[in-house]
Amino acid sequence: MTSRLLDLPSLLKLQSLTLRARLVAEGALQGLHRAAHHGSSVEFAEHKEYAPGDELRHIDWRAWGRMDKYYVKRFEEEAEVRSYIVVDSSGSMGYGRQDQLTKLDFASLIGASLSYLLLRQHDPAGLVIAKDTGPLYIPPRGGSAHLGDLCRALESTEPAGRTELDDALHLLSETARRRSLIVVLSDLLPPPPLDEGVDYGDYLRRQSALLRAKLVSLRAQKHDVIVLQILDADELELPWTSLTWFEEVEPGLAGQERLFVDPGDVRKAYLTELGQFLTDTRLGLREGDVDYSLTPTSRSPESVLLDLLRGPLRQKVRR
Repeated sequence: MTSRLLDLPSLLKLQSLTLRARLVAEGALQGLHRAAHHGSSVEFAEHKEYAPGDELRHIDWRAWGRMDKYYVKRFEEEAEVRSYIVVDSSGSMGYGRQDQLTKLDFASLIGASLSYLLLRQHDPAGLVIAKDTGPLYIPPRGGSAHLGDLCRALESTEPAGRTELDDALHLLSETARRRSLIVVLSDLLPPPPLDEGVDYGDYLRRQSALLRAKLVSLRAQKHDVIVLQILDADELELPWTSLTWFEEVEPGLAGQERLFVDPGDVRKAYLTELGQFLTDTRLGLREGDVDYSLTPTSRSPESVLLDLLRGPLRQKVRR
């Protein structure tokens, strides 16, 4: 789906992340409203004691017969959603094609747009930015003014340093005590090895397996976990045809930051390794009941949000 207001050049002209987020979120909601929707239902979530103003049709008369008190059924779409948006700000997230959003820009826009939708329905939203200096944590709060706090934190974040997503996930495992929605926006690329002689393929598989285990452990804590693996089209295709300098954007071994190679000589091996990495990530997370989506930055942010609303968030965000 496309929109004149939401095409990439128009978004790039908007200086305010808050305004970008609102336009993307409202555009996604319009797309959701236009879509045919049949057979919808809401699932029972919990009881709460009756209070004046509650709808009488939701009184559970069987509960009244057992306990001689009035209790009202609350349904899944009415239950408060406490959310945490996790954004990776490592050096690798700073990559982006010319005139395109960087991966961090893209992640920030999706995270801010989702926060707008949640705050719009009076659900508290929090933010964790994974930094090499330690996670930046903004606790979940409600209110329209809170969106400004989240957007300012994202706008002031620059991509730098090694990937430290593990620390952000560990913080959530200790902090999020009640069931929450956790949305992780990252390229999931591990930092380069610091030890010489390491086989990079083996290193990549080990580090990726450790990260998947942390994500699956959050799901085992009863949180709803959604992972958007954000990659640039260049990373997915390796499109260059002539001799090219490749530069490491995260600190690794000294002297190994730049390589001058012919992409044609390494493309086949690179794409094979990348394909295995993406397959392992997808299958490993889905086996752990974690929602996963490979999300190229070439996609419309509105379409990404719309897919979330139609899929894993369909019972979380009200229209």
